[in-house]
Amino acid sequence: MPSLGDPNFHETVTYICEHNPEGALGVVINRPTEITLGEVFAQLEIEVTSPEVAERRVFAGGPVQPQRGFVIHRPVGDWQATLAVGEDVGVTSSQDILAAMAQGRGPAQALFAVGCAGWGAGQLEQEFADNAWLTTAADTDLLFEMAPDQRWHAAARLIGIDINMLSGDAGHA
Repeated sequence: MPSLGDPNFHETVTYICEHNPEGALGVVINRPTEITLGEVFAQLEIEVTSPEVAERRVFAGGPVQPQRGFVIHRPVGDWQATLAVGEDVGVTSSQDILAAMAQGRGPAQALFAVGCAGWGAGQLEQEFADNAWLTTAADTDLLFEMAPDQRWHAAARLIGIDINMLSGDAGHA
């Protein structure tokens, strides 16, 4: 929502990967950085034979664990550290998926982010109750096909909202 004051989440679309009684984990999917996957591969000493993958942008996934990488991908596949999110989307944090991607053997669709968003028990629920977030079902076209700078508006449109018509101010009658 426009009223969310935290600059880490201003105009972000956050893909919630896990939500349980202990808390929640998400990855911001609309903040590409200037860093490319090729730079990540070089730092990790991963050989690259897929130049188109090396040119992909790395996303700023959130303020938590900024040194850790997360690959949101489809299909789920069989990687060392994968959390299945729904039927055909996974989130992997192990290097084996990066090595496969660098060789052109990775998942058909993938987004790489450093850092994530995290909430303690009940925290995200309270933010929902405070009307800090709009929520919608995940959309793989938005996640993998749409340009990052269009995702915030498109996510709102999924629930019939024109984000430009929302205000961060509350009215009192």
